[in-house]
Amino acid sequence: MNLEEDTGTTVLRHTDDTKPPFSWRSLLFGTPIATSDAAHQTIGKAVGLAVFASDALSSTAYATQEMMVILILAGTAALGISSYLIFAIIILLAILTISYEQTIHAYPSGGGAYIVAHDNLGELPAQTAGAALLTDYILTVAVSISSGVAQIVSAWPQLYEYRVWIAVACVIFIMTINLRGVKESGIIFAIPTYFFLAMTLITLLVAIYKYFMGTLGVVQDPPMDMMPVVAQPITLFLILKALASGTTAVTGVEAISNGITAFKEPRSRNAGITLIWMSVILGSFLLGITFFAHLTAAMPSEEETVISQLARTVTGRESFLYLAQIFATTLILIMAANTAFADFPRLSALIAADGFLPRQLAFRGDRLVFSRGIISLSVIASLLIIIFQASVTRLIPLYAIGVFLSFTLSQAGMARRWFRCGKIKPGETLEGKGKTLHFEKNWKLKMVINAAGAVFTLVVMVIFAMTKFQDGAWVVVILIPAIIGCFYLIHRHYKIVARNLSLEHYGAPPRVVRHRVIIPLAGVHRGSLAALRYARKLTDDITAVHVSIDPVETERLYHKWEHYGDGVRLVILESPYRVLMNPLLDYIDHMYAQCQSNEVITIVVPQFIPEHSWTGFLHTRTADNLRRALLHHKEIVITEVPYQIEQKSDAGKVR
Repeated sequence: MNLEEDTGTTVLRHTDDTKPPFSWRSLLFGTPIATSDAAHQTIGKAVGLAVFASDALSSTAYATQEMMVILILAGTAALGISSYLIFAIIILLAILTISYEQTIHAYPSGGGAYIVAHDNLGELPAQTAGAALLTDYILTVAVSISSGVAQIVSAWPQLYEYRVWIAVACVIFIMTINLRGVKESGIIFAIPTYFFLAMTLITLLVAIYKYFMGTLGVVQDPPMDMMPVVAQPITLFLILKALASGTTAVTGVEAISNGITAFKEPRSRNAGITLIWMSVILGSFLLGITFFAHLTAAMPSEEETVISQLARTVTGRESFLYLAQIFATTLILIMAANTAFADFPRLSALIAADGFLPRQLAFRGDRLVFSRGIISLSVIASLLIIIFQASVTRLIPLYAIGVFLSFTLSQAGMARRWFRCGKIKPGETLEGKGKTLHFEKNWKLKMVINAAGAVFTLVVMVIFAMTKFQDGAWVVVILIPAIIGCFYLIHRHYKIVARNLSLEHYGAPPRVVRHRVIIPLAGVHRGSLAALRYARKLTDDITAVHVSIDPVETERLYHKWEHYGDGVRLVILESPYRVLMNPLLDYIDHMYAQCQSNEVITIVVPQFIPEHSWTGFLHTRTADNLRRALLHHKEIVITEVPYQIEQKSDAGKVR
């Protein structure tokens, strides 16, 4: 390590190239990555599709089924309505795609709804969008993993009773892969993503072929566990409720706009192309699966998924293609959680940097990922899976309100941005909250597109909240405001801390006119003499204090101090009830009360440190206890003077 030569300032810089030592963490998560290598950890369009689009693409495995779960309440005749509802969902997908394409190019630094709302709508809408998106990402993990496990259970019913723990194990697995870094996890997850795309495409092509050949057939022995005893009438409320369930298919559209910084340059262009790829594939698969599910008379079920029924009808239950489709669907549903693992840590880091979440969430780990955010997401999602017993149908009502709220805020923010751009004269600029604005030639068209997106997503959110309220959506309606409240409590704390630490109007620091040192003594030994030597460097006003709980030991300590104490006064506090801390704290409080202004008391605590950490519990941690008791006292400093104990294995002695 070499310091730079003196440049005439009080600041010197040096670079330490020491790498962290190899450990079990390196084996599990990979060796640490240098900050300078961040540019090499970006991903291209092909891997980006796997990382950020797996959530949206995986929804093709359950969106149709969730619509049918609602429609079946009106009998099998109502299931055909799903073919019409899917067109409404595809129109919504198209509007969102065009809207977020504009967002990607307007905000190339990423952040999605949170940044857009923050820059154009204000602080409260931004935190609302942040709370909604964080809730959505947590539920994305829970729903995707639970749905993936449901595919496994469809093929192997004997695993049904273990579904919850299989789901939790999957969360832990994905967490581990993501802790290895964005680039590495993206390459790993690209394989199952493209495998799913290939198998689903093959299944749909075979279905199309059989349809035109007249050999498609219908589902044999369809599950009937959700067939109602008495069918309900087909009402507008029922249709809207089914539509709301189906709109979960578009809940991953915003993910790419949140993770633009993960793409290679040119970031906006690569992210925008990836978004279009995702939307085309998603729309095609939704249309195909819904259409053929209706033609084959597939039934919604907790025991066997619709896509499983479709695949076994098209390719045969014992065929390789069926097993490959189930395996691929299971993988993509489990890997779909990776989208949330990619975006949740980034968004929580943005919110933390603004002071609305714990600052630790903004720190990158060894592999240049936001490790604390990844771990937090895993823990919360696992708890949800356990609470709701890995049931997709029970989790879905909680799912889409948050993301559609963020959609609405994002699109409204973009519409306001284009309106502001339209008011700027050509050639002029306007400094916005987070970005410089300039005149946009097509600002009216862009504003209309985003405004339409805001209206559509707002309508869907209201429909979802109304139709799913009793099914559990009320939890999210309460949860999001509660999270926003927590954001502001955290922000208030950070503002108070900043105000107290600010040097503005501080002036010159007060001069210490007197320094008193108190040394608590449990005994007279090398450690206590080391503390005494240190205290001598601070001041001559030193007082040693011993709490007497054993007269014989106190007498022995007194004689030792007379010999080794170097003339420093010793105060012995008698404790007839053998209480150790209280007499010492009372004495310190007494000394503190006598302090004048600009006087400082330092408690110098001798602390011997054993060579082996496992023996630490054999010793009292006086310094720790004092620190906890005196943390809130002003003008009191606690200094621990360690004295290392080395165990001589050959001599069996301690020196």
